[in-house]
Amino acid sequence: MRDTYLDDYLSFLRFPSVSTDDQFKGKVNDCAQWLVKKLEGIGLETKLVPTAGHPVVWARNKHQPGRRSVMIYGHYDVQPPDPLELWESPPFEPVLKDGYVFARGATDNKGQILSHILGVQEAMEQNGDLPVNLHFVIEGEEEIGSGNLPKFLSDNREALKCDVAVVSDTGMVARGVPTLSYGLRGVTALEIKITGAKMDLHSGVFGGAVANPITALARLLATLHDENGHVAIEGFYDKVKPLEDWERKAWRELPIDGDKAILDETRAPGLFGESAYSTFERIWGRPTAEINGIGGGYQGMGTKTVIASHAMAKLTFRLVPNQEGDEILALAERHLKKHLPPGVTMEITRGHSGPWYLTDPHSDVGQAAQRALREAFGKDPAMIREGGSIPIVSQFRDILGVETLLMGLALPDCRAHSPNENFPLENLEGGIRLNKAVLAELAKK
Repeated sequence: MRDTYLDDYLSFLRFPSVSTDDQFKGKVNDCAQWLVKKLEGIGLETKLVPTAGHPVVWARNKHQPGRRSVMIYGHYDVQPPDPLELWESPPFEPVLKDGYVFARGATDNKGQILSHILGVQEAMEQNGDLPVNLHFVIEGEEEIGSGNLPKFLSDNREALKCDVAVVSDTGMVARGVPTLSYGLRGVTALEIKITGAKMDLHSGVFGGAVANPITALARLLATLHDENGHVAIEGFYDKVKPLEDWERKAWRELPIDGDKAILDETRAPGLFGESAYSTFERIWGRPTAEINGIGGGYQGMGTKTVIASHAMAKLTFRLVPNQEGDEILALAERHLKKHLPPGVTMEITRGHSGPWYLTDPHSDVGQAAQRALREAFGKDPAMIREGGSIPIVSQFRDILGVETLLMGLALPDCRAHSPNENFPLENLEGGIRLNKAVLAELAKK
């Protein structure tokens, strides 16, 4: 790999492009400006498109009639680096160690999108052009929900017309195993507030005479699942699309022990979930109800004998085909109201929502992606779904009318969103090979 590639990568990582915190707004813009210069430098027509938030970097080669058009999407914003004390090196001072680069954004998404940029650079240097009409769309708000990207897509729908989108913002099932993700779970959220008395009460004077909101909340949340991890909300599974036989077979035959991989990565004392499904099936193909946060009462040192006036919990539901977020929230609200213990009131607030995504990996473009992965990494690709959510992928379908090829380069232990995020240089090189291979394969008709 050229020294200049590593220089580019380290320079890219030094920008603290944290999109969620206004104190970094200038640095986010500086990072976008760096990208513009880099893309212009490799021969692409590039512009910085302002939005109500952080700008979108849009680049393209000279388009020619009769060629397929491909959009490569990525993002230059990153998660906050906190907690800083858990980093082994400063998060925005990238360090190369044992073939891995450690920095915030190393994997998510700077290493992955840069590999595509460098692949295009090599192709332009070697051939003077690309085999396809290309758009780069690199946004600065993915980590805060891509709120302004749909408007950008809609405003530029005609100019952005393309045949397929390519995204490297997902994972590989294991080091060296090329991976095509053809599905994502959706997500929808709500928050519960349980209220009892109008103020905190002395637990000796009033205990046993009034309901305790924290106890009521605990009892209520316990009704969400049965003892086998099955979601107990009536109607929750009614629209779930069953897994295909070929999917279950493909996932069983992956070159990785799913149970061991999850236990090693999480260091949990054991696995738990629906008994009729394997670990990968639970994560990739089954819906969930999760309690993400819970609070109420005294949280300080020692004891304070009070009955808190209120308690709260934050819930999310991961959705699979063909579940709809609003329907699931309606079912959840009905369940919670039905099982609310006496003596308290409940307030439910709906939160954010993003749809599931599923595409056919055996389609024309899906097979092109598989060939490219095989060429870039020298192995047959794993075909999986992902447990997480990327809402913008569904918007590519809804607004631009295109399917997305999710060709991730992140390793399971990359620590995205966590301290000591990292990315191996071998995957930066692999991503360069992959970019050239997939554009060549997509060019074929």
